[in-house]
Amino acid sequence: MLQGTGSSVGKSVLVAGLARALTLRGLVVRPFKPQNMSNNAAVTPDGGEIGRAQALQARACGVAPSVHMNPVLLKPQSEIGSQIVVQGRVVGNARAREYQALKPGLMSYVLDSFARLRGECDIVLVEGAGSASEINLRRNDIANMGFAAATDTPVVLIGDIDRGGVIASLVGTQVVLDPNDAARIRGFIVNRMRGDLSLFADGMAMIAERTGWAPIGLVPFLDAVRLLPAEDAADLQDLARMRSRGGRVRIAVPMLPMISNFDDLDPLLAEPDIECILLRPGQPLPGSCDLVILPGSKSTIADLAALRREGWDIDLQAHRRRGGQVLGLCGGYQMLGRRIDDPDGTEGPAGTVAGLGLLDVATVLGGAKTLTEASGTLLPGGTPAHGYEMHIGLTDGADRAHPFLRRADGSGEGAVSADGRVSGTYLHGIFANDATRAALLRRIGLDPVPRDHEAGVEAALDALAAHLEVHLDIDALLAVSGY
Repeated sequence: MLQGTGSSVGKSVLVAGLARALTLRGLVVRPFKPQNMSNNAAVTPDGGEIGRAQALQARACGVAPSVHMNPVLLKPQSEIGSQIVVQGRVVGNARAREYQALKPGLMSYVLDSFARLRGECDIVLVEGAGSASEINLRRNDIANMGFAAATDTPVVLIGDIDRGGVIASLVGTQVVLDPNDAARIRGFIVNRMRGDLSLFADGMAMIAERTGWAPIGLVPFLDAVRLLPAEDAADLQDLARMRSRGGRVRIAVPMLPMISNFDDLDPLLAEPDIECILLRPGQPLPGSCDLVILPGSKSTIADLAALRREGWDIDLQAHRRRGGQVLGLCGGYQMLGRRIDDPDGTEGPAGTVAGLGLLDVATVLGGAKTLTEASGTLLPGGTPAHGYEMHIGLTDGADRAHPFLRRADGSGEGAVSADGRVSGTYLHGIFANDATRAALLRRIGLDPVPRDHEAGVEAALDALAAHLEVHLDIDALLAVSGY
């Protein structure tokens, strides 16, 4: 089990890299994260949902994602706390304090999923959540030491040297943990080293001396990980800054508080001729952008209110008057309509709010959650498109007569305004397909250089695996796990 001294220390990426490295060694590997908190989710082939990071880790293992790889998924939603997804299915909502009382009852699902994975592979790579040293939450913990203790799983602790204070964070974790929990940690990894590795050789020795843990490796920062999906919105902002460059076209994306499924943007961030601008609060919508994308949202009504507070709705209207194009994805599609009805209080107090009015459609929230893969052809043109749907609610209206795409069964999906400048779709993942992405970019005047996005992700996973083979003692990791 790989736990961290804090959030965003690189646990997800290291698990993905190790999964690919061990798979290339001929082992049958499965990823597992007992509890994840993320609005970046993936649909599994059996119609459930898990964290996007676990879907990437499954890909690194060469297998389809399963709901058992992430049995508890928390999806934050403004006023009503977090949506709770257990073994792929929504079971309810809870605020933070309420959820603490629910956790003991969720351990049985975690252990059931873990047992299923153990039965089908040589080794399970378990990813912890947040910080291993959150001793205030230890009593009912299912994500870190609580899980490790329940399953007698050995732990390797990860610290991030790039953020500073890595010696204190690793040694300090041992100090604050209960001695029995601290004893479960067999080794440590220092991640994201920049520059001369020899400069931290003494640091590795000092950590090992003070903790008694084996130094498993000092991992340098790897540029190739920029092509892998970001786990949370903060990571996405970092990736955007690293990839920032001028381009022949400009695409602006308001970063709304409850943004979800933002890996939709990864293929665009990797395009060499695109300047993708992720707008933070306080930044106006650039007047010179070619396309504005309203991304997915876990709380459409709350994010629509946030968009208005920032004045982005006014900027968006001006963008439309200048002849710019707008694309709404899932929750962003719902915002583009005339109104959003929430009769059952799905996202908060029941009621109706006015939409942006850029599409002649309206949305009614509620009903069963749609979780499915989807495909069709773009309209006009007939370019094949593939993605997945993950939403609550139905959208209908006059602009549905001009669908975004035609499904295989002949039905229309999404909507396009009469002048063709505003489009909305429930499909996530459409930019990952090279032909679809190229067709959509040509609509804003860019004929992109042919690029195989999926091959790039595979190459990044292979490069990460090779990187870890050099900088981690993987044989020591296998020995720790008893393999």
